[in-house]
Amino acid sequence: MNLRDDIKLVTGTSNSGLAKKIANYIGTDLADCVVTHFSDGEVFVQIDENIRGADLFIVQSTNPPADNLMELLMLIEASRRASAMRITAVIPYYGYARADRKDRPRVSITAKLVANLITTAGADRVITMDLHASQIQGFFDLPHDHLYSSVIFNQYVAGMNVSNLTVVSPDVGSIKLARATASKLDAELAIVDKRRPKANVSQVMNLIGQVEGRNILIRDDMVDTAGSICSAAEFLKERGALDIYAACTHGVLSGQAIERIDKSPIKRMIICDSIDQSKRNLPPKFEVLTCSELIGEAIKRIFDEESVSSLFENQLPPD
Repeated sequence: MNLRDDIKLVTGTSNSGLAKKIANYIGTDLADCVVTHFSDGEVFVQIDENIRGADLFIVQSTNPPADNLMELLMLIEASRRASAMRITAVIPYYGYARADRKDRPRVSITAKLVANLITTAGADRVITMDLHASQIQGFFDLPHDHLYSSVIFNQYVAGMNVSNLTVVSPDVGSIKLARATASKLDAELAIVDKRRPKANVSQVMNLIGQVEGRNILIRDDMVDTAGSICSAAEFLKERGALDIYAACTHGVLSGQAIERIDKSPIKRMIICDSIDQSKRNLPPKFEVLTCSELIGEAIKRIFDEESVSSLFENQLPPD
């Protein structure tokens, strides 16, 4: 008998490697599950074991392609019809989070739409990590546990023993995260002021803080095309920065992002495995940390009705 046969863990195909690590940390096995496609591309899911009355956790990131989101919704719906007692959607990377407000006419607030879909499918609870905007927690009319990867990254960076460190926020939206990181690492704080004329395009305008003669850690919640972070790194180099490191929770890495980072002044690019990186040929400067223990600990605490927020004492971004 496994250590935790009382917890049922299911995963789709978006990040099965992470799900296996979470299962190993908890001390259980992944439930048998089939995810296939019909010839026309439609998704088909089936959970191949009894989950009636189970406390079920479905691990699935919702990064593109859209099939990942459909798998999550279908797994939730199938679990509800199979009479699971409680269904928790564990979403290490919550896709579509950047569309979190109506900032232009006639645009979709897709982050809210996805929250509605997850609720309608039948989830009872949601776990996410480092949302692009923390107010997205309020889009769910469900209990929501928001995990912070700072626990992982701060420990790793502290072990690097980088002297004269300044933590840099690459834009105004990441100030809280950068400030919390700087406070925990006893480092200075700087902010890059940038403008975004259109999606995936940014222009560095100004710098708040001192970076000359200092080592740099750029801290952000995600890296997509890497245009912003590489532009910021080049800008900081021009301002006299020494070694430049970057720590971004979610490695979306679309388009030419990997090549762009590899050619940039960034000395080490640190991401976590909230998005599956196993099929990518990442250059040596990339370091992938696992969030499996953090998520696994949260799952155990939720099952045992214990505090999840106590995981992040002294790690939460300040107001």
